[in-house]
Amino acid sequence: MSAWVWIVTLIALVVVLAVDLLIVGRRPHEPSMREAGGWVAFYVGLALVFGVGVWLVSGGQAAGEFYTGWLTEYSLSVDNLFVFVIIMARFAVPRQFQQKVLLIGIVLALVMRGAFIAAGAALITQFSWVFYIFGAFLVYTAITLFKQGENDEEDFKENILIRWSKRALPISSSFDSGKMTMITETGRRLFTPMLIVMIAIGTTDLIFALDSIPAIFGITKEPYLVFTANVFALMGLRQLYFLLGGLLERLIYLNIGLAFVLAFIGVKLFLEALHTNTLSFINGGHGVHWAPEIPIWLSLLVILGTLGIATVASLYKSSRDRRKDLVNSGV
Repeated sequence: MSAWVWIVTLIALVVVLAVDLLIVGRRPHEPSMREAGGWVAFYVGLALVFGVGVWLVSGGQAAGEFYTGWLTEYSLSVDNLFVFVIIMARFAVPRQFQQKVLLIGIVLALVMRGAFIAAGAALITQFSWVFYIFGAFLVYTAITLFKQGENDEEDFKENILIRWSKRALPISSSFDSGKMTMITETGRRLFTPMLIVMIAIGTTDLIFALDSIPAIFGITKEPYLVFTANVFALMGLRQLYFLLGGLLERLIYLNIGLAFVLAFIGVKLFLEALHTNTLSFINGGHGVHWAPEIPIWLSLLVILGTLGIATVASLYKSSRDRRKDLVNSGV
């Protein structure tokens, strides 16, 4: 993509983020279902329209890669929400400040993913064999995610940075006005728990970026499509958090579905690495052309089908368990 396309895209992103910051900064509140649903529909619609624009400018292949990448990143971002819910509960963040936490978390995620995308694109350009590493990492992540099963509070463990911050910094017991610092009646400046929450969100974003960037490079190698798919997946995440609410707890098979998606993309990456192989100890440094190629339309169908099955199975299981609990309680 040309430089001016990148510039226009980045300006549009900054404008949208500025509007979000203005809304949250002027009136911290918990959005209603109608407000959250409207914003989620807006961002999803924007992504669909953007994909049509990609189709008109660059053709169906590029549009298919964008839609597949966006769907993959969106589903992985929903998994982020599980951890965000746990962090909010663990640190007892007041509901009116949760929008601010999510927005800053999204900005941090965009910055980190932007850096990872630039690094990943540079690596792929110089070393095609990096796809072997990406593929193996995604398969390993998929196995870990499958073994982990349903998300719960035990999945979030305070890392060394969080533990050090709680020990070394003067932290108040109150969130006060939702800022990072506050001044006590005696004039002493203290950090609020908001700082610890931001550290937890930021380090979580870093961990999730390590999974999501190799995954989308398994779908498209075009840095612009990788970046925009991540942007559109993250932009509506704040409102989606409030829209889904308790539904997140019912998506008990989402991790299994995501594990299958990551494993599928990992295998796809490995097959692509075989096609462009330059490693001397594999086929004498030549491409392995008998390895099957997975077209983008098949990738899209597999991802859509997997996520659809995981969602339906989760809701069915949750509904059945709820009916059993009602019967056992004698209601």
